[in-house]
Parts: sequence; structure tokens; C-alpha cells
Amino acid sequence: MAIPDFQSIMLPMLRLAQGRTEYTMREIREDLAQFFRLTPEELAAKLPSGHQGTFANRVAWAKTHLTLAGLLASPKRGILHITSLGKNMLANPPNQITCKFLQQFPAYQQFLSTKKRSQPTSSDLPSDKETETPEEVLEAAYERLRAEVAASLLQHIKDNSWEFFEHLVVKLLVAMGYGGSFRDAGQATRKTGDGGIDGVIKQDRLGLDSIYLQAKRWENVVGRPEIQKFVGALHGQRAKKGVFITTSHFSTEAKDYAEQIDPKIVLIDGAELVELMIDHNLGVSPVATYVIKKVDTDFFAEEY
Repeated sequence: MAIPDFQSIMLPMLRLAQGRTEYTMREIREDLAQFFRLTPEELAAKLPSGHQGTFANRVAWAKTHLTLAGLLASPKRGILHITSLGKNMLANPPNQITCKFLQQFPAYQQFLSTKKRSQPTSSDLPSDKETETPEEVLEAAYERLRAEVAASLLQHIKDNSWEFFEHLVVKLLVAMGYGGSFRDAGQATRKTGDGGIDGVIKQDRLGLDSIYLQAKRWENVVGRPEIQKFVGALHGQRAKKGVFITTSHFSTEAKDYAEQIDPKIVLIDGAELVELMIDHNLGVSPVATYVIKKVDTDFFAEEY
């Protein structure tokens, strides 16, 4: 089945907690995964950032809302247990615990009133139709912004000259850790006189190996013949590694061919090129940084 939203997780989580004196978050995630019969692929699914599993994130938020309502308690980090209020509620449970259902509990009402003071729009409050956690909403917005930046970057590259593009390729590889400094890379990058190779860059600062480059600022699809020409040029140089970068994209035949041959060739199309530029802060600059924080429950544990 599909990964359940965080509201669908709340009632099963509370029922599982009723069966134990204490639960770790890892244990309850595992039991909930079995309850929902999630596949290994579903359990491996991550939020767009790749920093956290989607299911783990939704379980954490289900626990947060139940704790805000006073149905669960979390005495220390990673530990939870059901409260007497939670046990009483399960004596006559609803078909599903939702954010709207939780509004009957004073502690949850206080949470909503505090949230409403900071976010006065009523639509900002949790509803039964809400399926995404705050991280999912935030990361979806981030992905949309990133996609807009990527599209703009690619257009700027296409609007510049082919000389600019070849220098950009060198700067990117240096930013990724190849070739030492840009000065070293610029000295190593040269026209070879072979129509299939645009330049050469050191793989590392010591120059233990070389990477041969082909950079094409194209609109048309790069097909297998162009890759074959590049491979022929690499054989002529007795080269073992090559990178073919284009502003367009590669045909299926070109990709299949590149995977089967020796020397090793990495194909980078326009979409991957701008993603690498964003990842390595090339051609982009930060506008704003948002730090997500959570309560450190260990801080509030009294020690005598």
C-alpha cells in the first residue's frame, strides 16, 4: 500500500503504545511499518532533500500531534509512552484520529491558539485534509524554487558563447574537486587538435590521471555518432576517462553505448549540468537560509 499520511498514522500509533510501558521511536516505526504492510521500497523513500525517510518523517509528526494533545508523552529523546488521557480516549476511539478530532483536548487547543497568534490566517491551522508534514511542504516549495533557478541557469548558459561554456565546464570540474586550482586546470585545459576532444584536465592535484573533455553547447539531441567520435579521439590519446557535457540531452542509443564501452565516459546533459552548478554554488548565490529546529527533550530532563 502507499505510505500513509501522518493523520492516518496517529490512531495505530496510539493503539500500539497502549500495549507497552515504553516505546522507542525506532521500535514504533518498525511496528507501524508492519501494520501498514509497507514494502522495502516504500520504507526507503525519502523526502526530496534525501535527509530523512518519508515514512519516518510522517511517524515523527504523528507522534508530535499526539503529544501536543496530551495523548502521548515523550519523557526523553526518542522515547514515548501513552498517557492516562490517551488510554481513556481509546476506551471509545474514533474511526480515525485527525487534527480536527484532537481539537477537543485543552492542550491541543492551546497549541492552536498559539499557532493562530503567530499565523493569523485560519487556513494555516491543521485540517483533516492535510496529508503533508511541514517538512514535506517546505521541501516541495524548495524543489519548485530550485527548478526555476535551474531553468534560468540553463538559459543563461545557452545565451552565452561556446568559449564561455568551455570555461564553465572547467570551473565546474574544479569546484567538484578535479584539476587542483582553476589556474592549474586552465593551464591543463588545451585544444588537442582532435575534433573529438575539447580539452584535458587533471583528475587530481598531483596529476596522476587525466580526464578528457568534450563540451557541446547544443540545442539538438546528442546521438550515438557524437559519442563514437569522442571515443575514437580518446583511443587516439590512449585515454581511459572522458566527460561529455552538453546543454541539450543525450539519445537513448548514446546512453546505452556509453555504458558498454571502454574507456569510461560520463555523460552530463543540460539538466544535470545545472543541478551540479547549484550543488557546487557555481553561477548562483544564496538569498536566504532557513534553519529548522526541534525541542531538545534531553535539555529538560532534570538531573540531581
